[in-house]
Amino acid sequence: MFTRAPGLNWAGPGDHWSRAWAAGAPTGPTPPALGSGAAGQGAQHPPTARDIELIRAGLAVVEPVADRATAHFYALLFLHHPEIRSLFPAAMDVQRDRLFRSLLMAARSADNPAGLTEYLVRLGRGHRKFGTLTGHYGSVGECLVATLERYCGSRWDAEAELAWRRVYGLVARTMIDAAEEAAKSSPPWWQAEVVSHRLGTPDIAVLTVRPDQAYPYRAGQYTTLETPWWPRVWRHFSFATAPRPDGLLTFHVKAVQAGWVSNALVHRAAPGDVLRLGPAAGGMVVDHGSGADLLCVGGGTGIAPISALVEEVAAYGAGGRSVDVFYGARSHAGLYALEALRSLAGGNPWLCVHPVVSTDTVVSTDPGGGGPGGTGGRAEAGELPAAVLRRGPWSGRRAYLSGPPAMVRRTAAALLRSGVPQAAVHHDLVGDLAAG
Repeated sequence: MFTRAPGLNWAGPGDHWSRAWAAGAPTGPTPPALGSGAAGQGAQHPPTARDIELIRAGLAVVEPVADRATAHFYALLFLHHPEIRSLFPAAMDVQRDRLFRSLLMAARSADNPAGLTEYLVRLGRGHRKFGTLTGHYGSVGECLVATLERYCGSRWDAEAELAWRRVYGLVARTMIDAAEEAAKSSPPWWQAEVVSHRLGTPDIAVLTVRPDQAYPYRAGQYTTLETPWWPRVWRHFSFATAPRPDGLLTFHVKAVQAGWVSNALVHRAAPGDVLRLGPAAGGMVVDHGSGADLLCVGGGTGIAPISALVEEVAAYGAGGRSVDVFYGARSHAGLYALEALRSLAGGNPWLCVHPVVSTDTVVSTDPGGGGPGGTGGRAEAGELPAAVLRRGPWSGRRAYLSGPPAMVRRTAAALLRSGVPQAAVHHDLVGDLAAG
């Protein structure tokens, strides 16, 4: 399949990445603005409560046929605007899911302007790495309206169309403004050379990369990453360390079944290969001014951002706070980062590390086994959420959760039931974080 494999690792002027991402502005006729024409009268105004009601009603009709609707949307987009096709991956299955999830998110957040703006600003900044240009938004909007007209059935009329045009206009303007603002201070993507690659387990790799220029981020955040073997396919990975003086970035990657990117990173990547990184994102960061005690829960490779958070606390100084880290895996062999955490705990009495395994039987479940600066001895038995509750109560703590989405949701629900306020539970449940 790869007749010139070494060439795939090269990135620079004129390479296949640069050519693909220099598609430029649409070459066809300029699409009509979403607010133009009879159908768009009033579309420049902010959406109303009635607009939001109509949009949610329409989505309820479209959701059962979302696969057909999104396939129709992309067919229209690529037929009428073929210059846009080069911005997308060859396989569109994951991309189709993303479209409808984004629509649902926007519809559900439409009556929460602050939350919607935060979400759209993040999307606008992130879309720069795809090569998205201002002119593309009009093309996408017209194809979206045409698709909704086809699949909303009796829920589609002039009033519904106006509602969608208003909401999409708001979405497009917010994303465009965010992209233009980000362009003033940062590139759309960073190139990063792999400088270290080791296996923590047979299916988990610890990769360290050197970006081609300064890369700003906070411990607890994540980025999107693209490999030369799967162009235009981006996946989310969390930073495994706090920012370092040498600028190197480390990731923990688990090869998942049918995961194109994760399998390439675990089983194919090697020092010298060049990857691409999108901008950092995510709000799972520590407020060092609050001084609140922390509860950190990491399952599998979800220990990566947890380790970064603990490193950052150590660098800033604990300031009298205590930190409990619960690290879960299926077996002892899966606790590949435990020794590093134990080493950190050994020199910091404010840190307690509690290993938990769900399948091994040689364990201890003594809730008193993890003293300050310790690791709780042998691993506890059972599921991670239950182990966390056994060590509680955790009232007054700020909780940080990372790992498989099901584990994060169960742990968050358990903490809420135990009395931890929702505002004190932090996680970044991005749909693609666990994807390949």
